[in-house]
Amino acid sequence: MKESRTFDPAGALFGVGVPVLSAVTVLALARLWAPRLPPTLATHWSGDVADGFTDTGSASWTFVLIVLLVGGGASAVAALAHALLMMRRTMLIVGSAVTGLMLAVWIGLLSAHLDLASPEQASFPTVSIVVGLLVGGAVGVLGASLLRDHRERRTTDTRPDPALPRGPLTLPIVARVGLGDGTTAVLVAVGALVTVGLCRLADSWWMLAVFLPLTLLVVALGRFRVVVDHTGLRVFNMGMCAVGYDIDELEGARVTEIAPFRDFGGWGLRTKGRGNYGIVTATGPAVVVTAANGQRLTVTTDRAEEMAGALNALADASRP
Repeated sequence: MKESRTFDPAGALFGVGVPVLSAVTVLALARLWAPRLPPTLATHWSGDVADGFTDTGSASWTFVLIVLLVGGGASAVAALAHALLMMRRTMLIVGSAVTGLMLAVWIGLLSAHLDLASPEQASFPTVSIVVGLLVGGAVGVLGASLLRDHRERRTTDTRPDPALPRGPLTLPIVARVGLGDGTTAVLVAVGALVTVGLCRLADSWWMLAVFLPLTLLVVALGRFRVVVDHTGLRVFNMGMCAVGYDIDELEGARVTEIAPFRDFGGWGLRTKGRGNYGIVTATGPAVVVTAANGQRLTVTTDRAEEMAGALNALADASRP
């Protein structure tokens, strides 16, 4: 059994360190620029007209709480080395995007008020939304690429149950699951129409700046590539290996029928109890892989029978 870590160093740095540093930056900028700011800040606009105002100190602490509780609360999961690698990566990217958004909006908000006699003259920092989401998301992707799978690994010499399927070793077996090109196009089109409608009602186009990067993130997180080869099973997301089990870890693979909302309570990357994970993106056949450490991974794919047969045959061939 391979010794495992409790905390991932990269996860602690990006998932905890970056949000804390961002929160400190929020307070530091408020203090540094205080002589050049009006007593209150415009924090709400109707179109281009500022109609909501907040004390600078109160506004800064509100941003700090959002950064730490929302951004940091999500990304801190990346530091937990035993959690599923894909879940840690997803939460880090989402949390980093929120952290980057809030920090960039705060910087843009303060910049818009510098040397103004009255906060009514400030304009909404729309550009900061786009910059914050893109930079925050990029930092999250960088951190996610540095995360490593420190889960407990156990090997087994026991062959899979003879009742489990066996199949020919025509490898590799590659399947793409999740959002297809057609579904992606429909979701983007519907989301864009709704966003444009809301922008017209609000007489402001800043929501479109949020929609574009968020759509890119959602689409990227919702597309997976599953590979079965001589080394075992791997699931890739955003070009990175997010879940992987070696052949010597596998106790067996079986095929079942899955309905995402009935069996896992939702669509996408799901967890159902300790060590029971699923990448459930369709109703139908799924390959269920059981590892020697007690973890179980369910992946919905039309090639479930083929994958299960190959994995069990590979396990047979690798054991006495």
